[in-house]
Amino acid sequence: MRTEQITSAQNPKIKNLLLLQEKSKVRREQGLFVVEGRRELEHCLEGNFQVKTIFYCPEICTDIPEMDCLYVELPLALYRKVAYRDSTEGIMAEVAYKSLTLEELELPENPLIVVLESVEKPGNLGAVLRSADAAGADVVLIGDPLTDLYNPNLIRASIGAVFTVPVVAAASADIIAFLKARGIRILTAQLQDSSLYYDVDMKCGTAIVMGTESTGLTNQWRQAADAHIRIPMLGRLDSLNVSVSAAILLFEAVRQRQ
Repeated sequence: MRTEQITSAQNPKIKNLLLLQEKSKVRREQGLFVVEGRRELEHCLEGNFQVKTIFYCPEICTDIPEMDCLYVELPLALYRKVAYRDSTEGIMAEVAYKSLTLEELELPENPLIVVLESVEKPGNLGAVLRSADAAGADVVLIGDPLTDLYNPNLIRASIGAVFTVPVVAAASADIIAFLKARGIRILTAQLQDSSLYYDVDMKCGTAIVMGTESTGLTNQWRQAADAHIRIPMLGRLDSLNVSVSAAILLFEAVRQRQ
């Protein structure tokens, strides 16, 4: 096990670790991102991601996973400076990017798919990934992405579900062509010209498509849809958070398929 100790926040490895947490440009250039916390790291390893460096604080972390990478030991004060939160069991890692394409996807018969168009808040996307994992969705597709899939806030909000559910980012036009070519039914969540979600068949191959809370879906998705669905809103507001909507619609699909 290759190990070194770092005690200064001015060390180049520490400065780079912070840059990877803060800058999507740096993550893309280096092909690396940061995973913080034991649970998230375990899901990352289960997803066969390659860990390059593990940073750990022996005062907090007493059980370090063994793998072929560099281990960097940090004192408690320095670990607290680089960690996003205290409750991460004293361990974080630099991990290599792994990008999946539409062509590489292996889908089962009658897949359940989540599609998000231009969702830009990492916390929302992370929460949708948690719901997708819980409902056993086969893949999450991000159309015309506005956020980095390896944003630390996204990883944290997903509690590592970004590693347990296949995620592909692509142009919306390419995703539509992909779904149409495979006969997967496209259901767009929208208020206009729509049916109540529990009245629509989701037992066949289904893609549930959602847009941003502020602008909804673009016309290309509305026109590509096989059906439009909505969640009944009984109060004065006309929309839910996208992650809440995703959970409701996904578990309706689960209910229908049981």
